[in-house]
Amino acid sequence: MLIERTGKEIIIPLRSSLDTEDLQDFLNYARYKELTSDLKVDQKEVDKLTTKINNIRWTKNRNNLSSEDYCRHKYCFQRHSKLCR
Repeated sequence: MLIERTGKEIIIPLRSSLDTEDLQDFLNYARYKELTSDLKVDQKEVDKLTTKINNIRWTKNRNNLSSEDYCRHKYCFQRHSKLCR
């Protein structure tokens, strides 16, 4: 595979048989790298934001989850009836 760089783009030839889900994951990651290439963020800030997002997500979704289907532990969201410890 030969990667070609043009003035504003990088061209990566791929076989059409490539799984589209894998390709989308790769493209999402490449887009993320593109968008964050100039950012300088401390890991503590990232962790703080992640915790905040997880808390909001849990608060919004906990009432939609049946204890028979999912664990109700704060960050688990696994399919089992026992509470995680």
